[in-house]
Amino acid sequence: MRNYRIGIIDTILLAITVFVVSTAGVAQEDNRITKIIHLSGTDKDHRVDWDFKIDKGRKSGEWSKIAVPSNWELEGFGIYTYGHDWRRLRPESAAIGQYKHQFSVPKEWKSQTIELVFEGVMTDTKVMVNGKLVGPVHQGGFYRFKYDITRFLKFGEENLLEVEVKNASDNDSVNRAEKDADFWAFAGIYRPVYLEVKPKEYIDRVAIDAKADGSFKMDVFTENIKKGRTIEAKISDLEGQSLGSVFSTEADRTLEKATLNYQAENPQLWSPEFPNRYQVEVSLKDGNEVLHTITQKFGFRTVELRAKDGFYVNGEKVKFKGVNRHSFWPSSGRSASRALSIMDVELMKDMNMNAVRMSHYPPSQHFLEVTDSLGLFVINELTGWQNAYDTEVGKKLVKELIIRDVNHPSIVIWANGN
Repeated sequence: MRNYRIGIIDTILLAITVFVVSTAGVAQEDNRITKIIHLSGTDKDHRVDWDFKIDKGRKSGEWSKIAVPSNWELEGFGIYTYGHDWRRLRPESAAIGQYKHQFSVPKEWKSQTIELVFEGVMTDTKVMVNGKLVGPVHQGGFYRFKYDITRFLKFGEENLLEVEVKNASDNDSVNRAEKDADFWAFAGIYRPVYLEVKPKEYIDRVAIDAKADGSFKMDVFTENIKKGRTIEAKISDLEGQSLGSVFSTEADRTLEKATLNYQAENPQLWSPEFPNRYQVEVSLKDGNEVLHTITQKFGFRTVELRAKDGFYVNGEKVKFKGVNRHSFWPSSGRSASRALSIMDVELMKDMNMNAVRMSHYPPSQHFLEVTDSLGLFVINELTGWQNAYDTEVGKKLVKELIIRDVNHPSIVIWANGN
């Protein structure tokens, strides 16, 4: 039996290969690769203090400090509410939290694209940089969202980030889907916040379909590209051993995406028993010059639901044996860590399980990285506890869910709520 210990995890795996750097010492950085600059901490065990004020409940009415990421209830602010109880506890349960944080960006980044990324905020989020609204209010507490803040920044100077978070959404369909439920309703910036620093012309994301027969299809979404660009890709295992040759296509600046196809010879397949993974290095090029490069992990596997028969993965019939899992820890609420993800997945596998359902919302990104690497089927779920988002916000959140999680080989079913 494994000895479970929650400790410091030295390596944090990200959905793309990045350089993690501080805002100092950037003289010899490679501008062709996306850089991740955390403004918050990285998980429940590594946090950064921000200025904070809440308007209702405990410690309300004055500015103090709060560790980010966190749920503010666990830090002594506001009041605790369990699911649907929040309605009878209004107005105290409908608190508004104000966050402030100062950060600097070097002058050298003026020619770059700077995006501000929130991995998860409960619930409505209004974001301002240097006193200016950077985009629409985000509604929905379990999804990654981001803003291009390049034009709002003062390069070489201090910048002020202000975030207003409403515990109760102004859209009541969000409250019905996320809060009128049989689980704890927490609030605040509970997942990491960071900057993504990219070139002006860049690869925004990729969506991969890699099947058991070795066929590989990838949609590459680009931004701000000029005429005459090409997209080049190369697949290797996680040790860097190449799987075949380089392949490429022209990038049409009038289209949202470019599609690349390739046939790999005899790849090792992904399954819970043998979670083999590969990585694809994708480059945006101007002739022989590389403008931007990302690296995305993935797995080759084929998923089928056969009528009147059953569920098949890689041609073999599968019976799911698993559990539901909440993202939760007694001392930190929904703010989690990669160490917790490893502990939970190893516990499930020790019980001879092969599957886990995300109940009732998408998990932290590191949990899916662990199910990919250790091997566990995942049913990923759009939030909706016996109620649904309205069509307008629902479409946005489905898109955010798929964009973040589409390349995880462990995800074999997408659930449209509970």
